[in-house]
Amino acid sequence: MVRKREFDTDKALDAAMHTFWDKGFEAASLNDLTTAMGIQRPSLYAAFGDKKELFETALRRYTTQHAAQVRARLQQGFSVREAFRGLFEHIGAEGSVTEPSHGCFCINTMVELAPHDPKFAVLTREHQMYLGVLFKETIERGQQSGELSTDMNASAVAQSLVVSMIGLTVLMKSGPDRLFVEQSIQVTLSLLH
Repeated sequence: MVRKREFDTDKALDAAMHTFWDKGFEAASLNDLTTAMGIQRPSLYAAFGDKKELFETALRRYTTQHAAQVRARLQQGFSVREAFRGLFEHIGAEGSVTEPSHGCFCINTMVELAPHDPKFAVLTREHQMYLGVLFKETIERGQQSGELSTDMNASAVAQSLVVSMIGLTVLMKSGPDRLFVEQSIQVTLSLLH
């Protein structure tokens, strides 16, 4: 007879995700993970596999949640420019000199694991591409409404905005100067003409 799990899988996975997000894959020990998840090692292995499989599951959960949050932010506001401004200003508000941001779990993975592990290179690239599609759809919505120029290459601008978003997210981990951030966001958003 299969024994029923005695813990909430979603809560345990969220705890693992936050532990990996805080410490990174290498620095997060199995003890860190099991303590945060409130489970024993055998339960971790039975529910999620080894540490790498747990990390992959946590990353997939994060990218799904992150994409939904980005989509929701881009659908807020009456204008496409306002929607992108809201997204970038939200990112630019995270982290400060006294309490730097942890950044984006996917971007952290891109830096830590993607250069050495083809699976994580693909997973992080898929997320970047998905964000590019969301951005392109939003730009095209602005072109259809007449807010943005139809001469603009929606795909190229979307890709540039994804690169800028990634750069800003990484930058915010160091608690940068506010004026530097605000001016950078302003110039980035000038792509939307």
